[in-house]
Amino acid sequence: MKFLHFYFIITFFIFQGCSTQQADPQANTSHIETAETTSDTSTKPVTATDKNTEAFDNEFETEFAESEKTEVSDPLSGYNRSMTSFNDAFFTYALNPVSKAYAAIIPQPLRLGLSNFIHNIKYPVRLVNNLLQLKFQNISDETERFIVNSTVGLAGFMDPATHYMNIPVHDEDFGQTLGHYGAGSGFHLVLPFLGPSNARDTLGLFPDMYLSPLVNLKSYDQYRIPSNFAESIAVYAVEVTNKNSLRLGEYESLKKDALDLYPFLKDIYEQKRASEIAE
Repeated sequence: MKFLHFYFIITFFIFQGCSTQQADPQANTSHIETAETTSDTSTKPVTATDKNTEAFDNEFETEFAESEKTEVSDPLSGYNRSMTSFNDAFFTYALNPVSKAYAAIIPQPLRLGLSNFIHNIKYPVRLVNNLLQLKFQNISDETERFIVNSTVGLAGFMDPATHYMNIPVHDEDFGQTLGHYGAGSGFHLVLPFLGPSNARDTLGLFPDMYLSPLVNLKSYDQYRIPSNFAESIAVYAVEVTNKNSLRLGEYESLKKDALDLYPFLKDIYEQKRASEIAE
């Protein structure tokens, strides 16, 4: 209980202090002139060109206002840039070579089966977060997927729920749950090894870790696969390596056109999270 109290107190202060919502900019209509009739001139007719120009101006102002409202706070930009460079070097010179060697040793069907197993066993995380968001159809789909894949799918190593029954996946985490109830993203934050995140999603990691059977924060939790936190890190390392081995080349393709890697990855992450929360 002390952990929960501490967690929610920290959450409150971060979102109060790091809120990035801005007041909607007032529409500036001072440049719009109305036609007036004077003793020397007649009323100027409004042409189609004038209407198109005004429509373009209004659309531009609307898009500009929306971009202002969705701007992400970044007080830690110096640290974030450095950590992005560190993560990029780690991926390029450590994770990628290990993943390639891993892929050369482990056949793809086994790697796909392990990926399916890991996703299936994280059912409690998806269940609780869909429940917190009152998404009852999602709960039904996820429960049905878990039962089918855990039995017919041989403990989750196969995925008949997707391939034969077309039951959709509903990946929800606690960061999305907070966003669902209106919590802003807070400041952007790049985590070592984990990559782009923000204040809201970083706080959301802790409840999800507590729910996951693949993370053991206490040695006496019997339903966890790892027996301690050190083994949890080892399990996570295998999970990341296996996942990357199935996506070799994607990161290089993603970043090859980036003029500046840090803002590029930041924008991709924030847009992706906003889309996931809106679903």
